[in-house]
Order: sequence, then structure tokens, then C-alpha cells
Amino acid sequence: MANETAAAGSMVPADAGNPAKAPEAINGGGTETSGHVPQASFAALFVGSIGVVYGDIGTSPLYAFREALGGALGHGRMAGAIPRETVLGVLSLILWALIILVTVKYVLILLRADNEGEGGTLTLMALAQKALGRGRTFIVVMGVIGAALFYGDAAITPAISVLSALEGLKLVTPVFDPYILPITTVVIVLFFAVQSHGTAHVARFFGPIMMTWFICIGLAGLIHIRDDLGVFWAFNPVHGVHFLLTHGTLGLVALGAVFLAVSGCEALFADLGHFGRRPIQNAWLGVVFPSLTLNYLGQGAMVLADPTTVENPFFLLVPSWGLLPMVILATLATIIASQAVLTGAFSLSRQAIQLGLLPRLKVMYTSEEHAGQIYLPFINWMLLVAVLILVLSFKTSSHLASAYGIAVSGTMVVTSIMAFVVIRHVWKWSLLATASLIVPFLVIEWVFLGANLLKVLEGGWVPLMFGGSIMFLMLTWRMGTRILADKTRRIEVPLADLMKSFEKRPPHRVPGTAVFLTSEHAYAPASLLHNLKHNKVLHEHNVFLAVKSVGLPRVPDAQRVSYEKLNDSFSKLVIKFGYMETPHVPKALIACKKIGVKFDMMSTSFFLSRRHLKASGKLGMPLWQDYVFIGMAVNANSATDYFHLPTGRVVEVGTQVTI
Repeated sequence: MANETAAAGSMVPADAGNPAKAPEAINGGGTETSGHVPQASFAALFVGSIGVVYGDIGTSPLYAFREALGGALGHGRMAGAIPRETVLGVLSLILWALIILVTVKYVLILLRADNEGEGGTLTLMALAQKALGRGRTFIVVMGVIGAALFYGDAAITPAISVLSALEGLKLVTPVFDPYILPITTVVIVLFFAVQSHGTAHVARFFGPIMMTWFICIGLAGLIHIRDDLGVFWAFNPVHGVHFLLTHGTLGLVALGAVFLAVSGCEALFADLGHFGRRPIQNAWLGVVFPSLTLNYLGQGAMVLADPTTVENPFFLLVPSWGLLPMVILATLATIIASQAVLTGAFSLSRQAIQLGLLPRLKVMYTSEEHAGQIYLPFINWMLLVAVLILVLSFKTSSHLASAYGIAVSGTMVVTSIMAFVVIRHVWKWSLLATASLIVPFLVIEWVFLGANLLKVLEGGWVPLMFGGSIMFLMLTWRMGTRILADKTRRIEVPLADLMKSFEKRPPHRVPGTAVFLTSEHAYAPASLLHNLKHNKVLHEHNVFLAVKSVGLPRVPDAQRVSYEKLNDSFSKLVIKFGYMETPHVPKALIACKKIGVKFDMMSTSFFLSRRHLKASGKLGMPLWQDYVFIGMAVNANSATDYFHLPTGRVVEVGTQVTI
């Protein structure tokens, strides 16, 4: 009941979506190649990438410098004179984090580690899986950790971004202070509530709004750089190193906050397939990085000239007449940043389902023109609950900052580890060259991760708990589906033996075509055996269909299906989908006419197995974990909906399985 998955690199059953209401299996292996090249103009992709890819990192100036400097000064020391070396040291760390981690690692290196044009944590995992061949469990665990931490990032980003933007209202007038939390809550609830309607109508404004945002924050910073031109000394990395060496624990605390400046790096890689490498690279080098640099330098120069502005250096860059417009623009920018990370969570979830890491969840398409615009109700409402808990528990963006860095730095470490495997085994670099390239990043990221772990008790436990829960569910699902596959395999009947028995004792035949979903063509599907047992009939034509998820983003139409006729009554059919695609079986069956095979949907019946699972605690997982797995299976989306089968043509046959 399991078959080799090129994407996940392990034995994952095809009904990894839902063993309780599923066909025999879906996932399989494949070696096809496929490319996905964006068709829009370069200018449209350039502006679009600014609106989607850089929303998260683009709103970091709202809080990154303030929190890093506050960590360097220690609690209760934000007033009074601020040492010049402290400001230059913090600025130097922020600038060089942007240069080394974002510009060099992500923009120049990782954007080239794509899988047929697609990027992201699970895409990197798929590449590493195929490259290693052995020792793949470690890579799967790394991928699961990275994905789990991304969900933590997806929960924290809307909370800290919207809060930090609306906190600027306090500077407009203190009257707003008691209402910031309620307003934030309303904005977040409305934001998640409209997700089911899609973003097609407003997404066209994301790029122009974010372009305006970057121009405004760049100009605001540029105007204040003249407050202290000595701020340019922050480009000397010696200031950052000296700061860390002389500030002890406070230096590490500040270093953890510095990492807030590079939050959103994973979006660079994850959105590669939507915009392409060149538009993303040019947007960063031409607009985003210069604007961020000018803004951080302006904040630093202003604080050097007037230490009292350290309370909220971002909004105090703006003259009083422009404060309210900037708060409004910041709120729009943070909503766009939240949209980008939430869309990333939806896409990541779909990939995880296809790779057998999550049960089948309901996927809704919100745009007829753009297949990438999807909506997963369960993920949406789960993240809404998490975001509201964060906002109402931490109450301010400063308190939330302690929880943010761990998720981002942890994901970066995982990405570097998998990038090492890909560069070594896919790019075929020597061990020395690969280590020379990746190890420096790993060292820096481990230092950042260690600095952020100092904040575990101050809120850092939140992403660890959230990510740990997601990781537990993913590993439970993967382990449970493997146990279920092994258990089912032991009771299956070889297909060749069954066909021989039909020759000796032919069953009663009825007209029409029966499609039996299966994972392994060597064995008879349980749905076929149960149909024979209870109905005692066999259709005139019988097709054993295996729907397989391959380790590629998309499968070319020419390689979508393969067909083999066994005899006049039986045939085998394999339909392949990439992990960025949603399996649509009827469309694939209709397309079979290109290879000379025709399916009349009005005379075709689909037979699926509906498994009723019972926990035993004796087959590899403890009893309580069995119940977790069964709960995930029962609440997963039905196979009929997931494969888009015509409901009036589906027959489900029940069977009980003990795991």
C-alpha cells in the first residue's frame, strides 16, 4: 500500500491524504523533468515581487533597529545618553546581516538551487532527497523542522507587523493608546476573514503600494542621515565585532534582535516559481536593499543626534504632518506582508500534502486565472487563532520580538544544511568547495540561533511550541501512513493470482468501466476484492489507477499518463502530478484520448476504500499517538473531493484496519 516517492524519498502511501476515506494509494516515484517559466513581462514580475516577496523583510525597519538597540542598552536604559559605539555596532550588525545572509546566501546562491524553477523549504528537501538516495530520513526531518518553523513565522508575522504599524498611532495622539490592541484585533480578524474571497482583485495593488512604501522609508532615512554623517562608519564590520566582544550577554541579546532585520528571507526562495530569479534579484538589489539601508542609517543618525528618539525611531523619522499618512501606509504594508506569508503557508501546506507530510486538507481556488492563488480553510483559521492568542498575550510588538527570531534563525539553519547537500550532490561541487561556501553561513546562523535562544523564557518558547506541535503532527502522519501501508500490504492478494482465478471461475460481468484506485499494480486493490465479495460482479472493463506525486513541481502534459493493457478486461493506468499541482483525475482521464484511450464519465464508476481505523498501540506508535493519527485521518478531506471525482460515480467500500 505504499510506493516510492521521489519527492519525499521514502515509502509513503498514496492515500497519505486520508487512510480512513481514501483510495489505496497516491504517491509514487518519477524522474520526469518539467519547467515553470513565468509568462508575464519582466516589469510586471519586478513590481509584483516587490509586493509579495519583500513584504515581510520590508516592514522590519518598524521594529528591528529599535529592539536591537534596546537589547544592547538593557531594559530600563532607553533614556539618556547612548554610547556612539553601541549605535554603530548595532547598525553594523544589521547591515552586514542584510549583506551576508540576504544578498549573498539567498539572492545570489539559493535562488539558483531551484527544482525546475520552484523554490522553498520542501522543494529543497525534495532535491536533497533525490540527491542522497541514502540517509534520507535525516533530510525529511530537516524539511519537517523547516516547514514547522515556517508555520510559526506565519503566525508571528501578522501579529508583530500589524501591532508595530498601529503603535505609531500613539505618536499621532496619546488618545489612541488604549485602542491600539482592539484596532489590531479587528484588522487581523478582517484580514483572515476575507481570505476565502481570494486576493485577485487587490493583489494588483500590492506591488505599487510596496514600491511606494520602499520609496518613502528610503527618503525618510536619507533626510536624517545628515543628522550625523558619521553613521556611514557602520559599514565597517569592525564596529559590529567590537560591539559583540565588549557587551557580553547584552551583545548576544542585541544580536538576537538584529535577526529581526532579515525576517522574510524564506519568502525569497519560496516565491521563486511565481516570479523567477532575475526579477527577484533585481528588485532586491535595485529597490529593496538600498531603501532598507537608507532607512536604518537614517534611524541610527537620528538617534545619535537625539537619543530621546530611541523610543520609536522609525516613525520619528517622519515629520509630524506626515505621521498619520505613514501609519496608514505602514498598516497597508504590514497587511501585505501578512498576506505574503499566509499565502506561503497555504502553498507550503499543499506541498506537504502532496509529499505525504500532512493529511488531505480542503483546497479552494480563489482565482480562475492564477492556479497559485489557493485557500485552505483549516490552515487559515488555525493561524487566525494562533495570531489572536499572540496579540492578546504579548500586547506589544516589543514583547513579540522575543518570539520572532527563533523561528527565522531556525529555518535558516535548516535551509543551509539542506543547501549543503544539494550543492555537494546535485551541483557536484567538491566537499572542500561546498564547505567553504556553506559553513560560514552555518556558523553565523548558529550564533544568531544561540542568541535568540536566550529569549526562550521571554516569549521564544512560542515558536518552539508551535513548530514542535506541527512537527509532531507531520512525523505522526508520516509514521502512521507507513505503518498502515505495511499492515495492508501483508493482507493484499497478488494481482496475477487473482486474474488466474478469474480464468478458472469467471465472475458475473456487467457493462461499463470500473476504475479502482491503487498504490501498487502488483497487488489487487482492496476495493476490487470487497466489490467481488459483496456484489459478486465484475465490470466489462477494469482499470487499476495509480495517482502518483513525483519529485517535481509540475509534470508536462506529454508525461502525465502512462497506460498498459493487461488483457481484454484489465488495464493499468498511472497518472502523475507534481507537488505544486492539485490532482484532478477526471481531467487527466479525459486527456487519455491523446494516447488512444477513451473514458466515458457517464459509464465509469470509481471504487475507493473507506478504512475504519482502530488503535492498538502495538505496531510502532504508542496508543495515544495512534489516536492522534486516527483523528487526523478522520478529519481529512475525502478522496472524492481531493481527486475531484464526480460524486455520483463514486462507490466507497468499507474495511476495518487495526494500526
